Amino acid sequence: MMSQDRMTLDTELVAWRRHLHAHPELSFEEHQTAAFIEQRLSELGVESTRVAETGVVALIEGAQPGPTRAFRADIDALPIQELGERDYCSTRPGVMHACGHDVHTTVGLGVARELVARRSELKGRVKMIFQPAEEASPTGEPIGAERMAVEGVLEAPEVEAILALHCMPTLEVGKIGYTGGPVWAASELVEVVIEGKKSHGAYPHEGIDAVAVAAQVIVALQQVVSRVTDARDAVVLSIGKLEAGNSYNIIAERAELTGILRGLSAPAIERARQAARQIIEGVSAALGARATVRFVPGARLTANDAGLEARVVRLIEERVGEGVMVKHLPQLGAEDFAAFSTRVPAAYFFLGVKDPGSEDVHPLHTPRFDVDERCLTLGVRAITEALLGLG
Repeated sequence: MMSQDRMTLDTELVAWRRHLHAHPELSFEEHQTAAFIEQRLSELGVESTRVAETGVVALIEGAQPGPTRAFRADIDALPIQELGERDYCSTRPGVMHACGHDVHTTVGLGVARELVARRSELKGRVKMIFQPAEEASPTGEPIGAERMAVEGVLEAPEVEAILALHCMPTLEVGKIGYTGGPVWAASELVEVVIEGKKSHGAYPHEGIDAVAVAAQVIVALQQVVSRVTDARDAVVLSIGKLEAGNSYNIIAERAELTGILRGLSAPAIERARQAARQIIEGVSAALGARATVRFVPGARLTANDAGLEARVVRLIEERVGEGVMVKHLPQLGAEDFAAFSTRVPAAYFFLGVKDPGSEDVHPLHTPRFDVDERCLTLGVRAITEALLGLG
């Protein structure tokens, strides 16, 4: 098991994390966050450059020749009003680090600190990538990882392997999870427009009720996962938004549905997509309405390189402690890390942040999310040892 010193608080890491937590910034608005990262790196004697507006990249050269590998930490926050009375709560109304990116950023800075201190052991070089805008909409402008990749963050020098991690609120501090394959799901936005016919609410037989059609479509779509999808595949189809009508006594002629389709394999998503389209169009037509369906690609599947993942797991077990690494289920949430992992071998892990002595678990993207700050020490140690061992 992990020795006790890996379960202690590192006061400098805690101070960095609390500063970041108290000063969250939204996607592509991380100006103060980027400046904070640059200042900490400068204090370590590490030069950095800006990429993708508010992204920061630094290269730490080792004392010996070797390959180039990278660690990515996302740095943006969410539009959530934090609840709680901690002295490091968000100072910005309506903005919060509810996904743990303050932790990821702190781990990245801590890894940089350790690599500088152990430069004599470092073979080759490590590129520290502090990425903006992981939370930005996948249907708007290119989000942070893709922009950084397009702007050459994996080049000059060429990155041969990249690592990343994410807070996991259900995993106890002292543990790091690995999946052995897919990590985060691919996702697609689902947009549906149902067109019926308007009529007076007293005479629904003279119209085609788009709201009633939409209700039947939503119910029928439950068949996609329960009956069309292979039970061994992980697929989720959720309709989260319905807009229709403009008066209580007028039969709506138009209804708009918006949802998300997620899955851990391309064939499973394709089958679910085809079934959803058939159901939406077929149910609508059967009830006299017409449906238009649009699937908008979002995040791509994030999957680990099997060889790299196995090597990192072994390195952490050997260098940090037996029992630290535990098998973990992949998640049906989505990430933009595939912009990196589809270009170079990658390995992505889950960092346990749950206090073992507490029964409270506040999920990611909720207003009371917080972490056991002892996770910082392990995160830094594990990633540092993995990067050193990959030389």
